[in-house]
Amino acid sequence: MRRFWPNLIGNQLVWLSAVAGAGRGWQWPALIAAALYVPLQLASSPQPRLDLRLMAPALACAFLVDGSAAASGTVRYAAAPWGWAPPPWILALWAAFAMTLTSSMTFLNRHIALPFVFGLLFAPLAYLSAARGFDAIQFPRPAWQGPLVLGLGWSVALSLLCLALRRAQRHTRQAFITGARS
Repeated sequence: MRRFWPNLIGNQLVWLSAVAGAGRGWQWPALIAAALYVPLQLASSPQPRLDLRLMAPALACAFLVDGSAAASGTVRYAAAPWGWAPPPWILALWAAFAMTLTSSMTFLNRHIALPFVFGLLFAPLAYLSAARGFDAIQFPRPAWQGPLVLGLGWSVALSLLCLALRRAQRHTRQAFITGARS
């Protein structure tokens, strides 16, 4: 529980830095915030290897979800050096989000459908906030398509990330039990 609030608040500060910076055309606020947040979370984590193992699939999800949205034209990202791929500030957000899966977002593993529903409903709200409050994202007309694509993408991505977490935790427990018997 000691990690919960710093994990949650830190992730929100990375999000705020990212979208506020991107709205001004800057990458650096997100990159600096994530570069501070991720190592601090790893240092305080009881399972830093697990957190690191989740970062790679999270970044892959960034390319699948946000890259697909950008390439399809349903979403336009501010401060995007490559129009077809997620900008670095989005990658920083996904890396920071990966750090929450073993701490402030562990509730997502309580039910197999929860990550799907959470991603479908709440991810579009974050993107809409970034669009309306910070001009970090634009949704071309018809504007409903972008949030729908992102919501569907996040629902699948979050389900896969939680599945990866459960498998990694099961593997870690089995290795611990096997090692204890030797």
